[in-house]
Amino acid sequence: MTTTSKADRLQRLRDLHLKINEARKANHAQVVEEDRRKKLPSNWEARQARLKYEEEEEQFKAKCKAEGLDAERAKAMTTSAELVNRLEQQKRRKKPFGEQPAGFSSYSDASHRKYLKQAKQLKPDLKAYEKQKETLGDLAYPTANTIGLAGNEKDSRDAVERLAEYVKEQSEKRAPYSRRRAFDADADIDYINERNKRYNELLERHYGKYTAEIKQNLERGTAL
Repeated sequence: MTTTSKADRLQRLRDLHLKINEARKANHAQVVEEDRRKKLPSNWEARQARLKYEEEEEQFKAKCKAEGLDAERAKAMTTSAELVNRLEQQKRRKKPFGEQPAGFSSYSDASHRKYLKQAKQLKPDLKAYEKQKETLGDLAYPTANTIGLAGNEKDSRDAVERLAEYVKEQSEKRAPYSRRRAFDADADIDYINERNKRYNELLERHYGKYTAEIKQNLERGTAL
């Protein structure tokens, strides 16, 4: 082994050690940074982005004020029409707090909300609609004087199956809320009216297992 080759190997070994140390330091720095991020609140990044946005807004308003410009107008000049339309749609979809439905008010309102919900879930078959318009011709746009439209159309098998499936689904949803209680003719009558009956059933459900022995002793006449 020559002196030159030995020196080259030692140099490569030193370089390798330096790279290992650099990798170890970089790995340690990443671990420390990850641990720091984990200790931050869950909404830290959103809060920082919000603060940055507010700071930029303040700087923009100050710049416009110094130049004698209207900040809102200047901002509108730099905002794309697509973004404006998207923000307007979000505002229309989001109702103010006072306009939010406050639970049950009347059966008509509940039916109306149910109708709106079903209408949003409706997925019309546009191809079948266009085909039906071509078949009907002028009858596709009936008026008060149109004759011969009713009774000429038949629902498709798929539409009938969808309706049947929907009715079945609604029945299954209502089933848990309209469960009929079985009447036991041999049960003891320990109530004076329906309200008292419900109250006794509530007590039995919560405390029946604790008072079963006392009740049996009272019935046998062996209670102390």
